[in-house]
This record gives sequence, C-alpha cells and structure tokens, in this order.
Amino acid sequence: MAAPAPPVAVHPLPALADETLEDIFLRLPTPAALARASAACTTFRRIVTERSFLRRFRKRHPPPLLGLVDDKGDFHPAEEPHPSAPLAKALVAAADFTYSFVPKPPAHGTSWYARDVRDGRVLLESRNSSSRSDSTRTIRTTRYAVCDPLSRRYALLPPIPEDMAVQQQERLVEFEPNLSPAGQHEDDETCFKVICTACYETKLVAFVFSSVTGQWCVGASYRWTSSGTFNSFNYLSGCFYWPSFCKGKMLVLNTHRMEFSVVSYSMGLELFELIDKIPAVVAGKEGSLEIFFLACHLDSAPIMFYLHHAAQQNNGESSIEWQLKNVKTLPRGYFYFSGGATDGMMFLQGKSWDNSLHSLFEDLTAQDFFSLEVKTWELKKVCRGKPCHRPSGRVHSYFGFPPSLSKPSL
Repeated sequence: MAAPAPPVAVHPLPALADETLEDIFLRLPTPAALARASAACTTFRRIVTERSFLRRFRKRHPPPLLGLVDDKGDFHPAEEPHPSAPLAKALVAAADFTYSFVPKPPAHGTSWYARDVRDGRVLLESRNSSSRSDSTRTIRTTRYAVCDPLSRRYALLPPIPEDMAVQQQERLVEFEPNLSPAGQHEDDETCFKVICTACYETKLVAFVFSSVTGQWCVGASYRWTSSGTFNSFNYLSGCFYWPSFCKGKMLVLNTHRMEFSVVSYSMGLELFELIDKIPAVVAGKEGSLEIFFLACHLDSAPIMFYLHHAAQQNNGESSIEWQLKNVKTLPRGYFYFSGGATDGMMFLQGKSWDNSLHSLFEDLTAQDFFSLEVKTWELKKVCRGKPCHRPSGRVHSYFGFPPSLSKPSL
C-alpha cells in the first residue's frame, strides 16, 4: 500500500500594498461602487476614507448631484429615475437640512435662510428687517453661519466690523454673500471663506471672512459708475460672475487674486421674449466662458420655450467675440424659470402650465427641477418641488459622495 501523499502546504495570499489597493479603487466607475467596496473590510474602509485618497478620487470622479437647496433652505433630493436617487435618499436619512443644530440668530424674530451651498457646506444668513433702511446697520446686524448638515457641525461668524462699513460712506444698493470653494485650501479642507459683495452707488466692495483668522477684512474694491445692480451670481474656475442684462456686462471677482473686473457680452434675440434677462454663466467644453438665456416664442401656440447658448471666442475682451452656438427647445407642459448654474451645469424650474397666465401664478401647482449638462446637452429631471404659487427663485446645487464616504467639511 502506497504511503499517503504529504499534505500540501497552504500559504496565505500576500496582502496587497495600500498603494496597489488605492490604484484599484481609483478605477471604480462610480462613488456608489466605491462605497460598496469600502464596506467589505476594515482595511478597505481605512484606505477609502482617507482625505488624501478621496481628494484623488474626486479629481477622477466629480461628486454627483444629490439634490437642490432652495432660497428657504429646503433640500430637494434627486428622485427616481435620476441616477443619484439612491445616494440622495441615503443623504436625507443621515443629514439635517432643517439646520436645527445651528443656534437661533441673536436678533428677535429672525430666521436662518440659505444663501449659498458649496463643498457640502451651507451658508446661512439672518437679516433684521428693521435695519434695511440703514446701509451701515444692515451690514452690522446681518448674521452668518456656515454649517455642514451631514456632520451637524457649524461655525457662527462674527458681524462685519462697524468701522469697515462706516468707511464706505455711501448708500448700499445690493449685498450678496457667497461661499468660497474649498479648493483654495488644499492643506485643510475644513477651511473656508465667506465673501460678501456690497454694491454701493459708485463702487463695489468685497468683505472677506477667513475661517483661518476668524476675522473680516476688505479684500477688494472697484469703482463702478453704472446705475445697474448685480445679482444672481454664478461660480466657476475660481471666479464669481454677476451678469447684468441691461448693461450687457458681467462683474467678475477673481477669488485667487481678489480682483474685480468686467466682461462684456452681447446677443441678438429680437424674435424672442427673454424670460430671465440675467444669463446663466457656465464653463464650456474647453474651459471657455459660456452663457445661456432662457427665452420663449410668444407667436407660437402653445408658447414654446428655448435655451439660447453662446460661447466666448476671445477671453471676453470684446462683446463682438460672443458667438451663438445652439438653441435648445424645452419640453412642453411647463412655464420655465432659470434656477442658476454652476460648473458645467444649468438648472431650470418648470411650473406645470396649461398656457393660462391666470393659472400660472394663481393656482397652487407643483414645480419640477431640471438640470442641463452643458457638455452633453442632456436635460434631466432632478426632482419635484412642493406645490407653490410662484417659483422658488435661485436654487443651490448640492454635490457630494455617499454619507459613508463623506468627511466633515467643518
């Protein structure tokens, strides 16, 4: 009888180096796939949740659109069949978009309102209505807070110092707060800046708060002799843009150099009625500046809505360098309003409509939110908003990863 064969030695498979695992995870197609991989074991979880790895992953896979925040602060998550619907549902379950964790504003009878959203943070504002007639008091009594609804962390900002406001010595026309993106603070992604652009009668001033110093300063100023005002800002590639249709100009604030400048634009739309006289500004395929106007054709029955798309041809040095590139017909059954724009994406609000102007503003009807991918011209329905008489106005986009892969932003 033959002797039994000796047992075969079983050697454990060598563990893959962290660098090798990172390269594998970077090639996963979506944030959802990465979230599933991180749940496999503690080693995978440790690698995937490192800030340095998530920063590399974001460069390859920009965070998806998870929903929209309206001017009242309400969050509207992406809904089926939008591809981000499962991630948005998980975000709603984990985050607090009522901002109940943020202390109430100190002034009696005021509330927090969302003014900007960026990098998982929400900029909240509380303004005392009794101070609106006094420019200096308006600035002094307006309070700001920056919060992270997912981690429930917040930072209460001090008021803008009175001496900074008094120095301007002019009547305040507009006052617009913005969140500066985290991309400017690579070493610490929890750092942020708030930039408040004050439009006076003859000049513009940027008040800047830094979370690093905890103080306000005057970051930039610009002499402006036009009678036009600026609002409905767009952000892209390190700059804020405030278009003004009546003057055919856009005010630009470069947040890296903290400098103001002006870009001119011009488009001929004689055959169309502009619904929103302020264009949406986005980044185009080659990084050039592009603008969209929402318009309708009043002679058609039913009335048709269009998006007119123009691209900058020469770095905005002259208005004649803008070229009309495309006109997109929007789906029927809605009266459309512009909801703002961000890098590579424009947002629309569509109010259900039967071609009656009475029903448009008098009836309590639902509104749907849409996104337009600039590079592909793909129009997607993001979600349905609450029934309303009038549209929500500007909406703020919320991009992010699944809650399991999201680090606190404050």
